[in-house]
Amino acid sequence: MPSPGDAPPPPDPDAPRRGVQSVGVAVDVLAALARGGDAMTLGEVAAAAGLAPAKAHRYLASLIEKGLVVQQGRAQAYGLGRLAAEIGLAALSRISLVNEAADGLPDLARRTGLGALLSVWGAEGATIVRIERSQRLITTALALGSRLPLMNSATGHCFFAHLPPRLTEGERAREGALGAEGADAIAARVRADGFAAVDGQFIPGLAAIAAPVLDAQGWPEAVVSLIGVDPTLTEVTGPAIAALKAYAAGVGTG
Repeated sequence: MPSPGDAPPPPDPDAPRRGVQSVGVAVDVLAALARGGDAMTLGEVAAAAGLAPAKAHRYLASLIEKGLVVQQGRAQAYGLGRLAAEIGLAALSRISLVNEAADGLPDLARRTGLGALLSVWGAEGATIVRIERSQRLITTALALGSRLPLMNSATGHCFFAHLPPRLTEGERAREGALGAEGADAIAARVRADGFAAVDGQFIPGLAAIAAPVLDAQGWPEAVVSLIGVDPTLTEVTGPAIAALKAYAAGVGTG
């Protein structure tokens, strides 16, 4: 038996690492909200996180106090807060494919003479994380953090075509019925063409084309979009589409 003056033994590298249990539970609650898509009731959060409702409520109250969770609407359902979004965007900024796509965005905007957007899929859907203005001033309400619709924007079509349905079904349900072209047809066309195009559906008078930045497994790490007021922007044989597809393919590894 060691004497009181002996140094403590070195830690066993093979021993399991033990973290702070409460932190792990809080992460489980946040993960449940992130994967849920829409705002969730207390019961839904508890079930998704594997907790008793009373315990889930205590953690949610603490997360609300820190700005990581908010309660929304008359039903006071739970959703991710602004701080959670800031943390998520900070993490995304460190992903290499997103960084590479952002780094070349100013040059893409300069070469095409169009506005350029970089969007990622976040807790609230397709979210703009970088904007490069065009040489010709275009007045829009788009800003950093703006959420783009899934089925009425070129950016949304790219995410819809490449993300698993479980991640997009909440957005689809929230947006309601589609127009003449069905969801399956949109996804098939985007995957076949390598880009999406929308003329004036989201913002009247503003045409948009978009292409996904895919990783080695075909996951859309980001979507690059070009916007302008010229309706010929969406023509398949146009130079802007060729430049956009080449740019997205050059950044992606898929």
